[in-house]
Amino acid sequence: MNIKPLADRVLIKPAAAEQKTASGIIIPDSAKEKPLKGEVLAIGTGTKDEEMVVKVGDVVLYGKYAGTELEMDGEKYLIMRQNDILAILG
Repeated sequence: MNIKPLADRVLIKPAAAEQKTASGIIIPDSAKEKPLKGEVLAIGTGTKDEEMVVKVGDVVLYGKYAGTELEMDGEKYLIMRQNDILAILG
């Protein structure tokens, strides 16, 4: 894949949706919730007002409706501004 985000944008690969609950109940596709975490694959260069805090490889949490979905080569990705990211998981 050859996507380079511009300015303060970040390219994220969302984590896979849960297949089962903690008690072992299988969740059907129609009831699965959109994952709220993912891995940063690429970042822009930032802006003069905002430097990039996240880096490639970080696992991040983001808002439920954050970003724009795109699909390339059968894989789904999100592209969003850095300020749509809520936290970096350590």
